[in-house]
Amino acid sequence: MILQPVVNIAEICARKGVQQVVLSPGSRCAPLTIAFARHPDLTVRTVSDERAAAFIALGMALTTGKATVLVCTSGTAALNYAPAIAEAYFQQVPLLVLTADRPPEWIDQMDGQTIRQQQVFGQHVKNSFTFPVDLSHPDAVWHTERLVSEALNEAAAFPAGPVHVNVPLREPFYPAPGEELQFDANVKVIEEQQNTYSITDSQANQWLQEVRQYKRVLIVVGQDAYQEELLQQLGSFMHATGAVVVGDSIANVHQLPQAVRYHDAILACPEEEKMMALQPELLLTFGKSIISKSLKLYLRQYKPKAHWHIQAAGAVADTFQVLTRIIRSAPTAFFEGLSEAAGATTLHVSAYQTCWAAKEEQAAAFLRNYTAEAEYSELAVLAQVLHQLPQPGNLHLANSMAVRYANILGLKKEQKLFVYANRGTSGIDGSTSTSVGCALTSPYLTTLITGDLAFFYDRNGLWHNYLPQNLRIILLNNHAGGIFRLIDGPRQQPELEPFFETHQALNGENTARDFNLAYTACHSLEELQVALKTFFTEEAGAGILEIFTDSKQNQASFARYKQQLLKSGI
Repeated sequence: MILQPVVNIAEICARKGVQQVVLSPGSRCAPLTIAFARHPDLTVRTVSDERAAAFIALGMALTTGKATVLVCTSGTAALNYAPAIAEAYFQQVPLLVLTADRPPEWIDQMDGQTIRQQQVFGQHVKNSFTFPVDLSHPDAVWHTERLVSEALNEAAAFPAGPVHVNVPLREPFYPAPGEELQFDANVKVIEEQQNTYSITDSQANQWLQEVRQYKRVLIVVGQDAYQEELLQQLGSFMHATGAVVVGDSIANVHQLPQAVRYHDAILACPEEEKMMALQPELLLTFGKSIISKSLKLYLRQYKPKAHWHIQAAGAVADTFQVLTRIIRSAPTAFFEGLSEAAGATTLHVSAYQTCWAAKEEQAAAFLRNYTAEAEYSELAVLAQVLHQLPQPGNLHLANSMAVRYANILGLKKEQKLFVYANRGTSGIDGSTSTSVGCALTSPYLTTLITGDLAFFYDRNGLWHNYLPQNLRIILLNNHAGGIFRLIDGPRQQPELEPFFETHQALNGENTARDFNLAYTACHSLEELQVALKTFFTEEAGAGILEIFTDSKQNQASFARYKQQLLKSGI
């Protein structure tokens, strides 16, 4: 076959551990589509909407930890990948993006489905390659095989991320009727041994001695995947040094028994003396983004003497404006190394740990008591939902208020939940699709908590033939962009309702009917309690639980929550 090097892209992907491929229909991409579809070792799905397809692929890569391959035709199809690619870049998720293209001589010649595709994703990919057009010379074949390996190696190398390969194709590119595809047995594959980013004993001893010079050590964990070994090492480090660990819900450290989960409530305190008692001398950070605005503002105001960020490679953000040192190590290796250097030292609980633990207990009690008696609102609703999620399970949090409410309420240490959210770019555009990708590649029940605007914006994430029966969608519908009533800027403007909230009258029942999901509507806490008894059962299948609230009532309820929190004396 003339396009054998294109066919061999699928073979190289399979040999390098790719398992999942998401295609979108098109003609120019036919050689790629046929090669992937006919490969026996790859799971291939087709999703018509490229934007949804890319977010589904993102969800798959988040869940499996392996690169997912995306394939689309030429033209604006590629541009529809852009939101998910940007999210993958900033959330450090491996994707291999293959875009079919017209040959270069036809660019800017008014040919159909033709745009300028080389490096179309700009600085939101780790690298961008162009596949050779002329494949007749042996060196061109060597180039194609080398290029695919390099792209996959780049996608997986820390920090992981999306890599783009643009594939210009000349006709003819369909195989003849009955023609069998053969994947070359001797195709060239380049493996890359990944760095463990460990530290030496000398480094561990030196850093431990420096850490011990500080009486108040605070560890803030950004968005990160759940890692049992890391939690064990963090626990050992806390025992050895008296450090405190704080993490948002998306940090996946809530299962660490000593972790601080309710920092949003704790840091709402206006009393300077209490805030100064929590001020760290040494701040240690790792992971990606932080949801909690109160935590970011607190650390910018109550600055530590030193801030070390632990990150194996890549650019480092100075989120709190106090960064003093970058430690090039994997977090697990860092905390393991320093814990081993400390040996079997018995350390009484530090005064700093005691201070944070007291605040954590007060905040937990306040939230438990407040939500138990609170009037019907999104905050009260989510308090019930979060604590009834099945375990083990995946929890996806859509952007806007869903992820913020969940972060305020927190998860209990007993809850074996793996938390995901598109906080790389924090957009609402692909939350449903990402959760679908997760559900398709996980044995666990996957719950998406989303608002109405995020949900309706991404309905095409359900428009395909692969509805996962382990998917559950909690849809908070207040018929508006409710977040704009809860932040000072827009809620004080006369344009709030028509131009910020953007009222909409939709509900999820028609969507559920269109895509064959079970559907339940709730208008009260009593109805919610009844619905939750069966919603998460295995036999219930994929479904939407739509919870209707009023935007203005949510605003008033959230204001009362903040007032009561200030009065609580935490």
